[in-house]
Order: sequence, then structure tokens, then C-alpha cells
Amino acid sequence: MVGTEPAPGGLPVIDMASLFDSTRTAERAGVARAIELACRDSGFFYVTGHGVSADVLTRLERESHRFFALPEAAKQALSMERGGAAWRGWFPLGGELTSGRPDRKEGLYLGTELGREHPRVKAGWPLHGANLWPAEVPELREAALDYMDGVTRAAHALVEGIALSLGLEADYFRRHYTAEPTVLFRIFHYPAEPEPADGEERWGVGEHTDYGLLTLLAQDVHGGLQVKTPRGWISAPPLPGTLVCNIGDMLDRMTGGWYRSTPHRVKNVSGRDRLSFPLFFDPDFAAEVKPLPRAASADVDEDRARRWDGASVHAFQGTYGDYLLGKVSKVFPQLVRRVL
Repeated sequence: MVGTEPAPGGLPVIDMASLFDSTRTAERAGVARAIELACRDSGFFYVTGHGVSADVLTRLERESHRFFALPEAAKQALSMERGGAAWRGWFPLGGELTSGRPDRKEGLYLGTELGREHPRVKAGWPLHGANLWPAEVPELREAALDYMDGVTRAAHALVEGIALSLGLEADYFRRHYTAEPTVLFRIFHYPAEPEPADGEERWGVGEHTDYGLLTLLAQDVHGGLQVKTPRGWISAPPLPGTLVCNIGDMLDRMTGGWYRSTPHRVKNVSGRDRLSFPLFFDPDFAAEVKPLPRAASADVDEDRARRWDGASVHAFQGTYGDYLLGKVSKVFPQLVRRVL
């Protein structure tokens, strides 16, 4: 059954279970309608029925806490400089910029595991390659890969619902963009920090939109995510058994702004260490991103005005890889100069 009641923060909760079964036509149509309403409103919603077990998430949380508790020297052995062009590894507190300012988080960058013999790795494609795993916490590898597998499966199903919501065939995105998706996964740690005495706001992640097609997020019990809706900023608190979903810049571009990528930010005010687990399910790195059939014409100037960097997704021309690398250069400027 499709959920229609809003969560405490005002975002809808959608049961996506029927998207895994193409024979459940009427239910899938109801889910597609709920997705359309959510994407036209805030671009954010929760999903249940996603198929990722509580045990998988529990293991991921446990091993992630063990990793971030390691001495800095041990984490430094996995620094992103060592990941090379694959863009994998650990970055320290303040090592990532959002909206031009250092974030109050550290993290581990992961993605689809590709060996040296994969054609894209052999060709030196950026953001393709092997992950870096901590020898001190060997269990993290299996926990993270199990989670990524489950969430990626859910993402494939969810984009079928998005396709149906746009009046397209269910497999439209798989045929054109996600047969070989760009899957990037982050494990973020927001340390417990007191409010600064000078009153300056310190954001775990500053206001931003996501770059690609779809983001699926698990967050621990402490929360901190805020979403900029048409009614102003609201909290998106953790709900047991759900993933938070939001659409990215490329779906905004494809739909001509019919579905908009929504600004969001994070502040850890819990007084405890916070973990979050965003998985970015995005178009093939080599896919040229174009407006969908019958997409509306977007207002480029209006889109520029609402984005912190003044760059409209609707003025962009090229592949998703081009767009992603352009954004990465702003997030890790020093690393870009050193590695890419």
C-alpha cells in the first residue's frame, strides 16, 4: 500500500515494495503518482519496502564506528591521495568543501568495486577503480558492500517508479542511463561538537544539491538533515526502517525543472557522534544527459539564481562524467590538482 501520511518533518513516506514486481501494475501506478507528488513538491521523500535489512544496516553502523575510532594515522593510510584517480579513501574533518566552506565531518569515499582489468580502469577513467579498506577493521568491507548491493537494487527499482511517474516506460532509465550506473557511496562521521562561542553557525554539510539522478540515505538515530521545501527549511528526522530519497541535478535537467533537485544541509546538534550513509545512484559516467521526451523548457536564469555557484544544470552540455568532475573540482580543489 502506498503511504500517504507525511512523516513528522512533513515529507511523505512511500512504500516502494511493488516496484520490485512488474506484475503489480495498479500498485506501481499508485507509487508512481506518490513519487510525482513528492518530486514536484520538495524532491525528498522516505521509502519503506526497500529490501535492505536492519541487520545489514546494523553491521554497517557498528563497523563504521570502529573505523572512525581508529587513530588518525591508521585512517591516514587510506587517505584519498592514495586512491588516485579512482577517488576513493578517507578525508579528515574539514577536508571537504560544500558551498565553498569546510564541512564539519570526516568520511570514507567508496564506489563500485572495479579491478585493474576492467576496461575503464585500464583506460584511466577518473572515479573508476578499487576501494581502499582498513586492515584494522576487515569486517567493514563486507558490511559496506552488502549495504551497497541492497541499496543499489532498491535504486534500480525506484527509478522504474520515477520513469512511470513521468509517463515513460519503466525501463527507460536502464536503457538510456543506468545499465552501468555511476554508484558512489559515502560513510560520513559528524563528531559531537559544542556550539561555537562566537555564535557562528558550523554546518556538518552546507547547503547544496546532489549532482546525479537519485540519492538514497540511511541515517542513524541522531538526525540532523534539513531540507529546503517551498514552505521553508524543515527537518528530515530518522524514521526506523526507512531510507530518505532525493533527486539530483541530472533528473532536474532531464525533466526541464519539472522535478527539481532540492537544497539540503546537515547540522549535528545531538551532542553525540552522528553517522550517515548516502548512496548516489547516477547516470553512466559516459552518458550524455539530455532532456527527456516532452520535457518542459527550463528557465536558465531562474535556475542560476537559486544555486550557490550560479551554474544552471539546464545550461550544461555533455556527459554525466563531465558534470561530476566539474563539481568535484569545487569540493576537493587541492586533491583535484594533485590527482586528476
